[in-house]
Amino acid sequence: MSYALATLWHERQRFLPGIFAVAFSALLIALQCGLLLGLLSVTSIPVDYTRADLWIGGHDVLSVDQGVVIPMSFIGRLHPENPEIDASSIEPFIEQFGKWKKPTGGTQICVIIGGNLEDNACGAVKALTPDLRQKLTEPDSVVVDKSELKRLGLTEGVGQYGNILDTKVRVVGLVTGYKSLAGPYIFCSVKTARKILRMRDDQTIFLLARCKDPKNAPVVVKRLRDKYENVSDPQQQRDMSALTSSEFSWKSQMHWLRATMAGVAIGYTAILGLLVGAVVTSQTLYAATVASIRELAILRALGIPRWRMISSVVTQSFYVGVIGVILAIPTILGMAKLAGFAGAKVLLPTWLLAAVLVVTLFTALLAGLFALRSLRHVEPANLLR
Repeated sequence: MSYALATLWHERQRFLPGIFAVAFSALLIALQCGLLLGLLSVTSIPVDYTRADLWIGGHDVLSVDQGVVIPMSFIGRLHPENPEIDASSIEPFIEQFGKWKKPTGGTQICVIIGGNLEDNACGAVKALTPDLRQKLTEPDSVVVDKSELKRLGLTEGVGQYGNILDTKVRVVGLVTGYKSLAGPYIFCSVKTARKILRMRDDQTIFLLARCKDPKNAPVVVKRLRDKYENVSDPQQQRDMSALTSSEFSWKSQMHWLRATMAGVAIGYTAILGLLVGAVVTSQTLYAATVASIRELAILRALGIPRWRMISSVVTQSFYVGVIGVILAIPTILGMAKLAGFAGAKVLLPTWLLAAVLVVTLFTALLAGLFALRSLRHVEPANLLR
């Protein structure tokens, strides 16, 4: 066992505050970032939970809920000009804000989502089972998320009626896992969505399509952008946006991040937790080094070079960071599950956990470097005092 680790073990009471500070720092950063990712993922649910490779919308569309009406004639721009696209997969997709009139009185902003209902449809979200899609073929029928019933003023859900923009609709089914940030999602057919939003049959908000090989989606998007977006001729109108599903998901999330400034608030909290962990760890290591000043002076008198002592303190800070991280990981996962039970969505992808661990360990090492100022007093002459 190394001298640094042996010292850490025998003086563990002295190092515990630093270990807990590192664990708290990692916990706070991971949960704050995971909560932010969870919030942002809600804004791109219509993109992430559908089966399209390509999204076609109006010019410079900012997010999936900010689309504008485009003509169905845009289909001619997709096929046959782009042979990579599966022509049979091209279909309309409608998403727009509406106003839900509650049966109990009052109104609620909602998000109307209308997609095709065939088994292989691009725009049918994954939670819509064949039975639910069959029910949605009924005129003016809708499906909502079970967790949104209270916001919609519904008690039982299935069989109850609501009113969207003066159109009476009937709830025919419930799904789970589709809770929205802005307003409850209202799933329906394209025909019902057009009726609610007063749109013509030759209009849509988006066109969705799949490629014969999904790897060709970026190639098709670039070709469409060069022809209809990044045009240099001022006489040619820029009236269309083309994005892959991953691009549109990211763009929708970044739009909400900038619009709500949620990232700024959560980022400040995470940085604060990092600073608290760094300061407490630094002070803990400094106090532990000062308490061992006589032992270090003896080692110095025996000819141990100063760089070995510096290495020992830095190694101790590394071990403090490692132990703190080991304590933090199960706590992070447990707290994320508790948050899920409370209705909050916390996403903890592997890359996020890896980044948190690296940042936390780096901060612990940095704290160890700051603690080195105590070694200035390590001199054999101190033994004579």
